[in-house]
Amino acid sequence: MPRTALATAALIALAAAQTQAQTPPAPNGAASAPAGAASAPAARPPVDPTAPKPFAEIIRGAKEQPGLFPVWRKDEKVWIEIPKEAFNKPFLFTVNVASSIGERGLYASQMLGEELAEWRRIGNHVQLMALNTKFRADNPAGKPALDQAFSPSLITAGPVASADHPDRKSVLVDVSGFFLGDIPGLSTHLEQVYRLPYAPDRSNSFIEATRADAQITTLTARMHFATPRIPAPPLVPPPVAVPTPPQSTPDPRSMFFSIVYNLRALPETPAAVRLADPRLGHFTESYSNLGDDLKANPRVHMVARWRLEKKDPSAALSEPVQPIVYWMDKNIPPKYRESVKAGILEWNKAFEKIGFKDAIQVKQQPDDADWDNMDATHASIRWFTGADVGFAQGPSNRDPRTGEILDADIRMSDVFGRGSRRLAADDVLGFQGHDHGSATGAWTGDRSQQLLLEQSCNYVAEQASELGFALDLLALRDGMDMNGPEAEALAQAVVKDTIMHEVGHTLGLKHNFKASTTVTQAQLRDKAYTEAHGISNSVMDYNAYNLPLKGEAKASLTNTTLGAYDYWAIEYAYKVIPAEQEAAELARIAARSTEPALAFGDDFDQGVGGPYDGFDPRANQFDLGDDPLAYAKRRLKLSQELWDRVQARPAAVGDDPLRNRRSIASSFRQLDVAATNVSKYVGGLLAERVVPGVTSGPAFKPVDNAQQREALRFIASGLLSSDSFKFKPEFLVSQTLDYNEWERGLPLSIPDAVAALQGKVLDRLMSPNTARRLIEQGAYLPEAQRKGAVSLNEVYGTLQSAIFSELKTGAEIDRMRRSLQREYLRRLQAQLNRATNGATVYADAFSMARWHATQLARELRAAGAKPGLSIETRAHLAETLDMLDNMLKATLTRT
Repeated sequence: MPRTALATAALIALAAAQTQAQTPPAPNGAASAPAGAASAPAARPPVDPTAPKPFAEIIRGAKEQPGLFPVWRKDEKVWIEIPKEAFNKPFLFTVNVASSIGERGLYASQMLGEELAEWRRIGNHVQLMALNTKFRADNPAGKPALDQAFSPSLITAGPVASADHPDRKSVLVDVSGFFLGDIPGLSTHLEQVYRLPYAPDRSNSFIEATRADAQITTLTARMHFATPRIPAPPLVPPPVAVPTPPQSTPDPRSMFFSIVYNLRALPETPAAVRLADPRLGHFTESYSNLGDDLKANPRVHMVARWRLEKKDPSAALSEPVQPIVYWMDKNIPPKYRESVKAGILEWNKAFEKIGFKDAIQVKQQPDDADWDNMDATHASIRWFTGADVGFAQGPSNRDPRTGEILDADIRMSDVFGRGSRRLAADDVLGFQGHDHGSATGAWTGDRSQQLLLEQSCNYVAEQASELGFALDLLALRDGMDMNGPEAEALAQAVVKDTIMHEVGHTLGLKHNFKASTTVTQAQLRDKAYTEAHGISNSVMDYNAYNLPLKGEAKASLTNTTLGAYDYWAIEYAYKVIPAEQEAAELARIAARSTEPALAFGDDFDQGVGGPYDGFDPRANQFDLGDDPLAYAKRRLKLSQELWDRVQARPAAVGDDPLRNRRSIASSFRQLDVAATNVSKYVGGLLAERVVPGVTSGPAFKPVDNAQQREALRFIASGLLSSDSFKFKPEFLVSQTLDYNEWERGLPLSIPDAVAALQGKVLDRLMSPNTARRLIEQGAYLPEAQRKGAVSLNEVYGTLQSAIFSELKTGAEIDRMRRSLQREYLRRLQAQLNRATNGATVYADAFSMARWHATQLARELRAAGAKPGLSIETRAHLAETLDMLDNMLKATLTRT
């Protein structure tokens, strides 16, 4: 009961007590009355004005939707009914975004996460609480200590809307009061991407849809977010660029979202738990078990998987008791529906191997359906659009108690037709890129890291770029009609490949960025092999297109079927095993990790930033074959062929004015990936997932010296050479702009695109992480092999010699080379900054960088004194020398 109600009740009780004390009792218990007065009726107790109104009065005229928590609706008013027995009983609370604004990470069809929640009542106040599942005690005796140590979180709260129902023993709460606040934390994401203070506007928000049945209650809130004003632009450009206000809404001060809240009953019988093994890649539900203080590592990792049980446990092949059903959204264009369906059902091959027939089923949402498959009981494939978007994601919601997957909503953007030809996602050639992250806001909590990995799958965006590059090259090389059946068949294959990948995520599988390196170059050129086995041993990799060089035979271009790793990962997660045999059988399955076709490396192995920069050159995105270095060289050759053909392509009436820019941009994206992959060889380590006492061999091994040096040579002679990027002046001056657009861009600049590409290489090779590995790799080698190891001195010397080769030859330094040298100097300046780079662990890197900087200063002085150089080259050499001299003299970095 609220404090005001308690105070009122106390005053009434006190007044009654005082009246009773002043009136002496009549004999024999008769009522006391003045002499001669008639007997008066007993006084009614006063009504508490703060008490909730009767249940029946509140719902008079309302319509009921029976369900887990019944929904009552009358006009614009909505209540949910909470039975007495439902308080303090956990259920699954999930948040999805059904509609959004279509830019900067704020897109439709998003799953934002789930919490184990329960209703709690304190007097006439109701709370929706998120229970703390991060810390648990398998020993029940330890639970009280955990409850004292770790707090739950409040999701939302409010007063009861009615008195308890006399028969149903339930109470009403006003949905508007509970669910029209910013539960998902969207205001945080809006502030992050726009730097403007948006807030929910309750007066213009409402509950637009409700649904309820025995398993779930779903509430869809139409939320209005607004900011009072858009600030005026600064008079002086700020040192850090300020993001623009929203571009996709008519008025940037106002926007609407449809937020879907699902309150779902948990399975009465929790699913059986299967513990994860680090040699395979499964998403997990993880927690710290603090009930056993004898374990040094209290972490427990449960495999995320659907509940699959055989109808006939004795049959070798049986249908499941409950299949995994995916609903195809009615917004999926009809021409792609068969390919989407084929991508989903492809996974049945893996389940048949472990005894399940038709484990996965597909249903099509009718085109005239008036229900939304965004609720938590429909696994779905949803099609959405955006102004700056090109990706697909395959997240899922799980029972936090066991890791059982209960719901999944794959969302894919419209990048396979028109979308694949757009420039919105390109970040080279002067086109602005955008944040394609998820609008997770503040909702995901401790599981944000794993949810981020699930949600940040940009496979479809990269596949769209690959598709654009492939279509351009094949059209120019072979005369393929971009709108003909061959191009359409390729686009359909990309749809199927992407759906296989995303469905894999919703079945609990992580990325596997080593799978493509387990197919040989000879197998990739064998059409019969690729048609039967695909071009990679997993659809969970980011697989490049198997494009032949000019004159080579053509095999399968894309991945068309599951790989060996996919079958293995499904077997570990879903094979039905008697409880007494499970540990031994799972150990036997995981022990196959040493088979070459089952190599596994996840996002951290590939590189996610910071110390996890991806130091194993076998774990990459968009490489192909067992020699990633050789594939990077093929990428450069294919790009150069495309450039030659684009420059020879005649203009035609009706051409998009940005057609050639788009072709060149897609090629530079290929090279950007290749540059990242090949740079990993230098100072790289081969990482193996060794399990102590189970697997043998080294956990880490330096990349072979010959491969490191070959990678260095390719970087120096290929990626850092101006000769690799030849474009005709008459072509460059002919590339027009789209004058219908306000932001029409600038003339095409190849040097800017090359500088961005080369900057990626320099960032990698001159990073503290690479320096550390080069310095320490000798510790991983036997003493006899240390003498010939690639050293930090060799890497820095090779880079500097290649970048400033004109100092020895006396050649002119062109615009592209001057940009490269300035980019090198910028990074050298960061290395020489004692304040940030003088720590003991990088002391050797600092001294080596200073040594080479001193050598470079001497060479610059000598080169600047040579006669015959142009004024541009002499000015550049003088400025470079001045900057370098000041860097060597300075204690701190000069800006």
